[in-house]
Amino acid sequence: MLAAHRAAPFLSEARAASLDGWRIIRPMTDPVAPQVRRAADFLRGRGFEAPELGVVLGSGLEAFADAVEGARTVATREVPGHPVSTVEGHAGELVSGHVAGRRVLVFRGRVHYYEGHPLADVVFPVRVLAALGARSLMLTCAAGGIAAGLEPGTLMVIRDHLNLIGGSPLRGPNEAELGPRFPDMTEVYDAGLRHILWEAAEGLGVPVREGVYAAFPGPQYETPAEIRMAKTLGADAVGMSTVPEAIAARHAGLRVAALALISNRAAGLASAPLSHAEVLEAGHRAAASVSALLAELCRRLSDG
Repeated sequence: MLAAHRAAPFLSEARAASLDGWRIIRPMTDPVAPQVRRAADFLRGRGFEAPELGVVLGSGLEAFADAVEGARTVATREVPGHPVSTVEGHAGELVSGHVAGRRVLVFRGRVHYYEGHPLADVVFPVRVLAALGARSLMLTCAAGGIAAGLEPGTLMVIRDHLNLIGGSPLRGPNEAELGPRFPDMTEVYDAGLRHILWEAAEGLGVPVREGVYAAFPGPQYETPAEIRMAKTLGADAVGMSTVPEAIAARHAGLRVAALALISNRAAGLASAPLSHAEVLEAGHRAAASVSALLAELCRRLSDG
């Protein structure tokens, strides 16, 4: 129990509340929904139409944004309330336009929990996407391969995830405008979208696998012991993103799909020390395949 005199120094940033005689401290939080609406209105004012599909591009995978036709581009630093990425390989731009006749909003880079952003900020772009009227979200990321056969260069359609970050973007007071208090997570990654991805990959002759993605907080790479733990828990690949965005998207009622590029073997399974440069290089090598697969996804979505 925190005595009142001990809580006092924090009252400028927090408020005290009583619960059954216990004294607890709750952090002050500003409502998120008004900030999301303000960002969405800003983008509408810049000519951004309601997208049918949002696409988040992970490390080294930004080439797809170049395929957007009739592109309108806004730097994330210009968007009210939008967090700014500090990581190499994440340009920090929003690109609106069409791909294969489908209206898309492409996030050229993302922000991560490990940069120091609260999880509510990490998922802010996804909530803006939903506020703009999007129906579906396609997440991409780089990941370390755990399962046998997930060698560098392999593309893995994410079937399910393990949230090992240690927090949830939904923590705190729920705002009904953003979604329900207790959203169901039985099927985070939409079976229909996964099927379309598989068909698109087959049509292009791009080999893909399917598996479970485990998200760690980072920024340090995982230890071999942590990788063994993740494997025991059922993970096929590991990374530092994607899961918070997927949770927030399902909270908002979006259909979600996710594609992980295996950029390296995970710690203890690799023959050399892990590095971000390796991740970016793997992304550049796979850029053409990933871009073609995402464009084919857009084309097949337009068929209904």
